[in-house]
Amino acid sequence: MKKVFATLTVLAMLSFGSAAVMAQEEAAPAQEAAVENVDEAAAEDAVVEDAEAAAEEAGGLEALHKTLKTKFIEGGAEFMALTLVCLIFGLALCIERIIYLSLSKTNTKALLENIEKALKEGGIEKALDVCRNTRGPVASIFYQGLSRYDEGIDVVEKTVASYGGVQLGLLEKNLSWISLFISIAPSLGFLGTIIGMIAAFDKIQQVGDISAQVVAGGIKVALLTTLLGLIIAIVLQLFYNYILSLIEGLVNEMEDSSISLLDIVVEYDAAQKKK
Repeated sequence: MKKVFATLTVLAMLSFGSAAVMAQEEAAPAQEAAVENVDEAAAEDAVVEDAEAAAEEAGGLEALHKTLKTKFIEGGAEFMALTLVCLIFGLALCIERIIYLSLSKTNTKALLENIEKALKEGGIEKALDVCRNTRGPVASIFYQGLSRYDEGIDVVEKTVASYGGVQLGLLEKNLSWISLFISIAPSLGFLGTIIGMIAAFDKIQQVGDISAQVVAGGIKVALLTTLLGLIIAIVLQLFYNYILSLIEGLVNEMEDSSISLLDIVVEYDAAQKKK
């Protein structure tokens, strides 16, 4: 009898275990489907959020554009346009100078080493070929100085100093125009301010009463033109100072490398005289 009960118990446990396994197997696809649905929902939410962010950004840019356009018209198209012309021409000159000065940089250490090696191997002519094939004002100064070697060391030194001044003038080209636009931009803004105030007083005279509504238009013109002029002057001034720093670095490099070149030439001349 005990054996029968034990057998029935084992069979019941096996049946229950198989049913549990089958239930788990049936529940697994449902759980996987639920996870997939959650992932898809999360992906869709991310796409929606990205689309909303892009729409908000586009809307913000469009609103900014409309605001700037409105303020430009309110400030008086004549003076605002003239001030923007100063910005356009000033930025064009600044970009031109930055590109020119960036291309004028030379690895002076490598250039001096190549010139010294050329003097030892092939003399002045080979050194002139090295300078001729190198870009930048430093190589041009070296070329002019070495080309006068036959006239003596003193002439080489004077030539290097004189042609250094020529290259400095080329580096500083158009800086006067940039400074002119820096001065003109706020001046045009102040001129618009004066005209706006005159218009405000004309309205006061016509109406015969001082009120905020009467003078608001003229004062708005005055403030907007002054604001634009000052912003343009600040932007151009930043570029101008950056250009000056580039020129200063190039000039220091030219002076230092010129002294090193004279030392190399003196050493080469002494070696030639010993021969």
